[in-house]
Amino acid sequence: MLTSAFDFPLPPELIAQQPALERDGSRLLVVERATGTVRHQWFRDLVGHFQPGDVLVLNDSRVIPARLRGFKPESGGEIEILLLEAVAADEWWVLLKPGKRVRPGTRIVFRTPAGGESPVQAEVLAKNDEGHCRLRFTGTTDVIASAHELGEMPLPPYISRPAPAVGLADRTRYQTVYAAHDGSVAAPTAGLHLTPPLLAELRARGVEIHFVTLHVGAGTFAPVKVDCLADHRMHEERFDVPETTAAALNRAQAEGRRIVAVGTTTTRVLEHVARTHGQLVAGPGRTRIFIYPPATFRVVNALITNFHLPQSTLLMLVSALAAPGAHPQGRDLILRAYAEAVRERYRFFSYGDAMFLT
Repeated sequence: MLTSAFDFPLPPELIAQQPALERDGSRLLVVERATGTVRHQWFRDLVGHFQPGDVLVLNDSRVIPARLRGFKPESGGEIEILLLEAVAADEWWVLLKPGKRVRPGTRIVFRTPAGGESPVQAEVLAKNDEGHCRLRFTGTTDVIASAHELGEMPLPPYISRPAPAVGLADRTRYQTVYAAHDGSVAAPTAGLHLTPPLLAELRARGVEIHFVTLHVGAGTFAPVKVDCLADHRMHEERFDVPETTAAALNRAQAEGRRIVAVGTTTTRVLEHVARTHGQLVAGPGRTRIFIYPPATFRVVNALITNFHLPQSTLLMLVSALAAPGAHPQGRDLILRAYAEAVRERYRFFSYGDAMFLT
């Protein structure tokens, strides 16, 4: 299948630059796969779509303030650092901007939020084929703790606000209310709409709620650069499935109950584990799973998700679930739904509105 088959026109003004005033105050486009019906609701209406015994699965990864600012003391040049993944207590893979001319041995001094020098420094140890640099940190015993002190939330590149505006509000709103495990450099955005009262309503209705952890990497924004989807190689991300989640979902499947994933990250974890082991098993792992039409889903029956970028792997996953095993009906249904969302002026991407594919 061709990447170009997942393109669609999107007016730039529909790209949400700020979250809704209230988390559950976003709009909800309900897409019924069986009939192709599209309905317009509000996210707080979500509870009415659930029955007792349904299972809702959430990604509880926590976004770290992974965007840091510093300078190279030898040249004085300013540099932006995006933490990607820890490889040791004091070593991380990072993305540097500008980073083209950075070589091993380059030193970086990190700035405070006020622009002064912090005691935290780093040295570039290596550079890989993807252009990522391996840094060794000094002046800190806990890089994540220092990031919470010095860093900014790593808002996506399509949110164009000046750096000083990326502040305390984003530390709250670019984070799910149930985030528990530090590690993501981008939010699992479908969960941003959920609130404690809404989750309590779902539980009161008899819905089981369980968690997985997938630490979202910067590669979630990477464009597909090949013409044919079969040639695309996905970025790798770390995950963990708790024992209670694996047992509960295996039990739900055996009993024929519906499993609803919140977000493409949750979906990727569940489908990767099921494809690898034949059922859900507990434990940590890493995945490069790329789901695109036609695809068979082993666990997920329905999906809550945001609206995704044209030609993105996330849009391809949603299209695959829209008509599992079929080709190309799922893509056609999703692109029709997206066209309806554009006509109705829905807000797109991370801080935008939501879709329930049921």
